[in-house]
Amino acid sequence: MRWTIDGAEKMDAQDLHSWITLKNVPGIGNLLFKRLITRCGTPERVLRTARKKPQTLHTIAGITPHLISAMDRADAPHWTSTELEKVQEQGYRIITLNDPDYPYLLAQIPDPPPYLYVAGNLPQTNTAIAMVGSRKPTSYGRQACQKLSAQLARKGVAIISGMALGIDSAAHKGALSADSGKTVAVLGSGLACIYPPQNRGLFEQIIRNGAVVSEFALFARPEAHHFPQRNRVISGLSLGTVVVEAADRSGSLITARLAAEQNREVFAVPGSIDSFESAGTHQLIQQGAKLVTKADDILEEFGQPIAPAMETPTTLSPPSLNTEQAQIHDLLTPYPVHIDMLVKQSGLAAGTVSGILLQLELLGVVLQSSGKRFSLRQS
Repeated sequence: MRWTIDGAEKMDAQDLHSWITLKNVPGIGNLLFKRLITRCGTPERVLRTARKKPQTLHTIAGITPHLISAMDRADAPHWTSTELEKVQEQGYRIITLNDPDYPYLLAQIPDPPPYLYVAGNLPQTNTAIAMVGSRKPTSYGRQACQKLSAQLARKGVAIISGMALGIDSAAHKGALSADSGKTVAVLGSGLACIYPPQNRGLFEQIIRNGAVVSEFALFARPEAHHFPQRNRVISGLSLGTVVVEAADRSGSLITARLAAEQNREVFAVPGSIDSFESAGTHQLIQQGAKLVTKADDILEEFGQPIAPAMETPTTLSPPSLNTEQAQIHDLLTPYPVHIDMLVKQSGLAAGTVSGILLQLELLGVVLQSSGKRFSLRQS
């Protein structure tokens, strides 16, 4: 079976079987899965290597003889074929880390989902901001969220949230209220198990103007442990996360912490000093999150105007570069990337990367933004 979307040939179903097989090997988490793919290229090659040349996997951090043995014996789960047929029937997609449509920002986090189930169409932009907060917001919080998300959407920013009741729903609705506004919802359940069920109508609206995604199997229930995993995807899809009304033990603070760990920006909308629902957001501001009251407060943090949705920025052609300069240049995009991410991706020493970035700045092809973030200069 070939998977086709709009006439374009996609991944063979057998290839997807190997992705699902490797993902379901006990002990292979997302972090280790990414290491294996980085080393071997595809899950099929990982599994073949485990069977024929297991000794070559021993140098990968986290790999044990037990895991290699488990990969050697691994088969696709019994539900895989039915699952893929149902995905196809619903008009959904599965995109893998190796797919060019896999979100660039999400692929940069240490433990990205090996694949995503997608309903709708992911916005073709890296200019995305997450908005999260209370499931029981005040009218002020709901209105502030919708206003801010609509402002951002009008400037071409995709709004990312979790389709929960409250602030999440307000964020999606604000984006949808803007002309050509795009939004992406990340579920803590499978796409065939909409949660909360009362947001079924919102689900349908979103997939007409963006996408709903999940890393969980199609019929997965909304288990409690899924939501922290879901939160890292919300922050991972985004340049930064805005928290609107969060109590001092809110799950939204987990998303903010994950954003910070992923070297993404954290923003907070202030509330009343007497509001229990704003205690968490005020705590974030005290800890260094940027206070925001309008879209420009967020956009200016990235050191350059964010390009309109569906528009691909043009970067300047680089001059003749040496090998290390070209390596760092190829890791950069028109959107700011933190120097720590460049160090991890390149495998070079931090001092070496810093020196190369300075050289590229002097050559006029790289810009430095606040917080040691670097981007390709646009023409």
